[in-house]
Amino acid sequence: MSDTYLARDIVVLEGLDPVRKRPGMYIGGTDADGLHHLLWEVVDNAVDEVMNGHATTITVTLEDDGLTASVADNGRGIPIDLHPQHGKSALELVLTTLHAGGKFDHKSYRTAGGLHGVGASVVNALSESLVAQVKRDDTLWEQRYRRGKPTTELKQVGPARGSGTTITFRPDPRIFGETLRFDPERIVTHLETRSYLHRGLRILFRDRLRGASHEFKHEGGLVEYLDQLVLAGGEERVHLEPFVLQRSEDPRLEVALCWTAAPREKILSFVNGIRTRDGGAHEQGLKDAVAKATRSYLEAHDKIPRGLAVSAEEIREGLVALVSVFLADPQFQGQTKDRLNNPDVKPAIDGVLRAALETWFHTRPSVGEAVTARVVEAARARAAARNAVSKVRGKSTGITRRVQLPGKLADCSSPEPMRRELFLVEGESAGGSAKQGRHRETQAVLPLRGKVLNVEQASLEKVKNNKELNDLVQALGCGMGDRLDLQKLRYGKIILLMDADSDGSHIATLLLTFFYRHLRPLIDAGHVYLGQPPLYRIDIGEKTFWALDDAEKDRILQRESGRSKKVEIGRFKGLGEMMPKVLFETTLCPSRRRLLRVTIPEDQRAETKRVIEELMGKDPAPRFRLISEGAGEVEEIDV
Repeated sequence: MSDTYLARDIVVLEGLDPVRKRPGMYIGGTDADGLHHLLWEVVDNAVDEVMNGHATTITVTLEDDGLTASVADNGRGIPIDLHPQHGKSALELVLTTLHAGGKFDHKSYRTAGGLHGVGASVVNALSESLVAQVKRDDTLWEQRYRRGKPTTELKQVGPARGSGTTITFRPDPRIFGETLRFDPERIVTHLETRSYLHRGLRILFRDRLRGASHEFKHEGGLVEYLDQLVLAGGEERVHLEPFVLQRSEDPRLEVALCWTAAPREKILSFVNGIRTRDGGAHEQGLKDAVAKATRSYLEAHDKIPRGLAVSAEEIREGLVALVSVFLADPQFQGQTKDRLNNPDVKPAIDGVLRAALETWFHTRPSVGEAVTARVVEAARARAAARNAVSKVRGKSTGITRRVQLPGKLADCSSPEPMRRELFLVEGESAGGSAKQGRHRETQAVLPLRGKVLNVEQASLEKVKNNKELNDLVQALGCGMGDRLDLQKLRYGKIILLMDADSDGSHIATLLLTFFYRHLRPLIDAGHVYLGQPPLYRIDIGEKTFWALDDAEKDRILQRESGRSKKVEIGRFKGLGEMMPKVLFETTLCPSRRRLLRVTIPEDQRAETKRVIEELMGKDPAPRFRLISEGAGEVEEIDV
């Protein structure tokens, strides 16, 4: 009844009691995420000193109990003088009062990750014990707390050199439970990410739980981080040179991105060095800029095939991007800062990034061509998938005919054509190594016996009756000649993987002639590649290098010379000589291998036709002339 609800029923929570009563409001929960959020809050405060030019080094220590942690920086040190209004030291005020801090105006901090003035006090409130040590004016000051309340006065504990703050805390088991502990691997990942975002920042992590130590310092910033993400993803880049943008004006901005063969996009966004897991205005600004700039390039160079629709999602397929923005007044959604809400940031980033990305495309035609092929490939794959779904839905009855595949094909299991790769290798020996070393989900292997038919000198009937070429067409599933249907293609990449010698080059040329004459749409759509296996293994001391040819071997030896280490050089006679693991690491692994996409630029189509006709045709005169003219330039003959 209403008369039983009186003023005495109203509970007023004082000081930090609201935090202990409802911790989820401040750290998102009391699970492992919430536990680690306490550490992130203390690290963020140290990083704020770095961002504003007052610190260079942060040391994080995890004790052997897995629960006690400390964060030390060499910044200015939290002030320890009395606050004029509250009569407490600034240190005690910061650690015991919600919304107390030096980041509400821009006198002490231009930009900061901690903006609400609750981070340090929330950590204190949810800790069984906390010790704050401050070095200022050649003196070490200390104050101790228990569950948010001071247990000692602020006192001098001795002399000190330099300046800085150290916060040591143990999260309260009453809040997080008796068994929850910090995860060292999670801490390593978080700290290394911080070091990528702030060039020159040195972070030390002392993991006493496992008896290990780590040091992170990445002068390359986001470019290094991008390389690490691409390598970890295991997908090859579409282009080698990444796009990089650094802007010091407001908003201060850094972007690094590239396209890969991955089936989806990966975008990480940060505000004032803090990961925004749910994105927000800055991430949307990047997405819009990438879509608009790429579409503008495609349209300006008439790269979109007639009748093909290209969406923003298809443009961003395979994109790996990092965007880091620094704002004086970021508006986060919640204390955990997972989403940026500043409405003015989106158009600002869109405008700056779009112009820079368009210029980048136009000044690097090879990159523009590579990204164009990737986007068109994604659009065609989506169109084919939609068409296939439409056909299936339109059938009320019927039996699906199983595709007949050649018996020697070692197929892959992925149902997504654009993730599947077909390696064409010469001989059963190379085929055996490739089959054992491949990634069975996405990589198929088809061994070819000997040198395939030279189709430039053969009739169409002879081509159709050739077993090796017929096996290849069956494996591809798309037909050949006038009946070729790209939508039935079973592999997104067809990779010609031959030995790195003259015989291998000849076989690759014969296959390319077949693709050019009878499977030309596969080349035009960017599906055909040349594998680049190493010819040499070079061991120098404990390091191993792989060289594609003699020129690269000589460059490696010259670069590594003068180090007084033992040098051993091995030459592969063929792919079949390689152990499966070595073949995968050097030639099959998407993140390490080197591929050449086969393309025929518009302005070289007539020349390509002439070269194939002269070098592979029935008339021997052009070949004789070429050999005669070039004989004087030959130093060695590979036999």
